[in-house]
Amino acid sequence: MAKLCLIEREQKRRDTVKKYAAKRLALTAIVNDVNASSEDRRDARSKLQSLPRNSSPVRLRNRCALTGRPRGVFSKFGIARSKLRELMMRGEVPGVTKASW
Repeated sequence: MAKLCLIEREQKRRDTVKKYAAKRLALTAIVNDVNASSEDRRDARSKLQSLPRNSSPVRLRNRCALTGRPRGVFSKFGIARSKLRELMMRGEVPGVTKASW
């Protein structure tokens, strides 16, 4: 089980990314616009760099919904591999069966 502070920190990052998403999208559109003047692009780049670091979606980490484990998380289920295996063995995951041949 991951520390509660790490799970809460990740949730805080997700909220910050959501808060600044529209602003970040608008600024990146200006930076990538070839027809914009160089001053406008430079201003947009400086404003983009002045945004909080945690507003960048690259800093997000997928975590297990049950344990908070950061590695080995299946994105389809949102659960770490160890917990997913336990749930599958108990038959609690619909549509998944143990292979036998």
